[in-house]
Amino acid sequence: MSPADDKGETDSHTTFPPTLLAGYHAFKEGHFALEQGRYRQLAETGQKPATLVIACCDSRAAPETIFNTGPGDIFVVRVVANLVPSCKQDGRGHATSAALEFAVLGLEVEHVVVLGHSRCGGIKAALDPAFKPLSPDDLIGSWIEPLGPLAEAIAGESELTDAERQTALEWLSIRHSLTNLRSFPWVDIAEKEGRLSLHGAWFDIADGDLWLMNSQTEDFARAV
Repeated sequence: MSPADDKGETDSHTTFPPTLLAGYHAFKEGHFALEQGRYRQLAETGQKPATLVIACCDSRAAPETIFNTGPGDIFVVRVVANLVPSCKQDGRGHATSAALEFAVLGLEVEHVVVLGHSRCGGIKAALDPAFKPLSPDDLIGSWIEPLGPLAEAIAGESELTDAERQTALEWLSIRHSLTNLRSFPWVDIAEKEGRLSLHGAWFDIADGDLWLMNSQTEDFARAV
């Protein structure tokens, strides 16, 4: 290593978030050391997860932590409010749609789980009539816009508390995403042929409880 390379490495260590660097070292010396054979096998043979989890970006609701999974176990897509857009054949790039395509057609996953969670900021924004864009582009506003009709319907339920409205829209948004999943022809066909199962789930951050959506009734019940 040249002195210039050494200086670059030192600068990187100085500016890189120290908590992440410390976490990396703990991972390398602990978990990775124990699972090194598995990582090497995954590197050589590729990934073959059976499940795609579409979750929110929220740092408090990481699917790998909630489901206690290891490397290669689940394929994860994280997007604001765990929203799945409807299928659009417009030739433009859609990150969530592209990841879904790869998971279903490339990896041939057997399950797709839409994982919502309590106290979701994106859902809160959809319910807040005073929501103000964070930038002139209002990218968040555009992303959660499809939830507008659902949010308006819930806002009209005067007997509900604010917390109950929040949870209600979190659950409805999961159903909304599942409906949009079926707008992709290859998802719809795979499900009808029994090669793919779609699931809805919701994680309560405060209590650590997982709620599962009944595919027939669309009701949510605590997992046992």
